[in-house]
Amino acid sequence: MNLKNVIVVVLLPSVISLIGTMVGASVGVFLKNPSKRLMSIILGFAAGVMLSIVVFDLIPESIETRSFSETIIFLIIGILIIMTLDNLIQGKNKEGSPHYKLAFLTALGLMLHNFPEGIIMGCSFMAGKTLGLKMSIIIAIHDIPEGMAVSAPLMLSRVKVSKILTYVFITALPTALGAWLGIFLGSVSENVLGSCLALASGIMLYISCGELLPESNNQWNGIAGTVGMLAGVILGLLMIKLI
Repeated sequence: MNLKNVIVVVLLPSVISLIGTMVGASVGVFLKNPSKRLMSIILGFAAGVMLSIVVFDLIPESIETRSFSETIIFLIIGILIIMTLDNLIQGKNKEGSPHYKLAFLTALGLMLHNFPEGIIMGCSFMAGKTLGLKMSIIIAIHDIPEGMAVSAPLMLSRVKVSKILTYVFITALPTALGAWLGIFLGSVSENVLGSCLALASGIMLYISCGELLPESNNQWNGIAGTVGMLAGVILGLLMIKLI
């Protein structure tokens, strides 16, 4: 494959994925003074999408390439990694905004999650342009609530719009790195990919259950967050069905 084709294959899935993430971030950013009920719905929705993707897609896919016990081990490692980072950030940010910490953890988890996504898209394009484009679009759709998940807590922290969009843009960069790696691997090692998926699953489980859902409940004590979460789960299942 010549350099021109490599650049196209790296940039195309990355741009498509970035569009999805930035659309989600823009929705979160340009809602003027969103109510606590709406923020609860958005956070619950993002958590629901994450949970359904993790439980019904990432974990089963990891088990197909790794043993059940190996998947659980890497999942626990992912949880321990993000828990350690959570405690470190909490210790250094006692006087800071808890929403800023939530946004940082969410962004970190998404960056780690976007890397294997990039690998998948890169390899899909190597297998065929149609498959690669389909995978990129599907991933971009589920990147929309992920962009919202990062921007919503930052809005609560009163961070400038320009900074929010910059942070969200950064979370999409690992997709390009993964796509580049996927091209040169040609076919991803199933064991390595399975480990990455299990690790990302643990991180996203902790973020969903330990950060997004509790914050959703803190924003509004009613059922708004639950409704948002259920809607997110349903959307996640629909996306999995498309794949």
